[in-house]
Amino acid sequence: MPTPPRDQFLDLPEGDPLSTEHLDEKVQQAEQQEQSLKRQLETIEKQKREFAELSRRQEALITGRNDLSEKLTRALVVIEREAMEASKRLEMLQTMDTAFHQHLETLDAINPKLWDEADISKELTRAMASVDDARGEYSRSFPKVGAMPEQAAGASAADTGFTADYSGGDGKDFLGWLKIGFAFSLPLIVLGLIALIVIASRLPGK
Repeated sequence: MPTPPRDQFLDLPEGDPLSTEHLDEKVQQAEQQEQSLKRQLETIEKQKREFAELSRRQEALITGRNDLSEKLTRALVVIEREAMEASKRLEMLQTMDTAFHQHLETLDAINPKLWDEADISKELTRAMASVDDARGEYSRSFPKVGAMPEQAAGASAADTGFTADYSGGDGKDFLGWLKIGFAFSLPLIVLGLIALIVIASRLPGK
């Protein structure tokens, strides 16, 4: 059996697939592919991180939006309720302002010196009725002005603050209302004294 030449693998013809240059070229191509794959992998990893960050930000956006939307919705309900209460309170104050001005004008117009002798009794009765009306209006309405908004919020327009102001049982509140009652009774006392003086001055002397 013939023995193959020793150097047959060393004497490869040019262009043979197993030549050194060809192998080096394949190695370079493999290294280039490896570098290209590394760059692609780095790009993919970078895109992955960017997509993860975008996903996190989007989730934070949705969470923040939903949370703030819920808070704003609740706030709008509170604002609407407060606006309605403020509107009712403003309407009440405007009504009280008109009524108090009218009562004040009526009281200022009372002048016993201008009464005719024949009409003293009628004028006195009318004046006392005006004072009583003013006192009643004041007692019903003015305590509502001092009512706190949180107290007035749950009360109706008819009893807002009125019951709360009278509910105190200490002596100080009682004395305060006693003084107010005396202040309103004082004009009646004065009118009564004036009327008595007028009547007495017109009686024939003995």
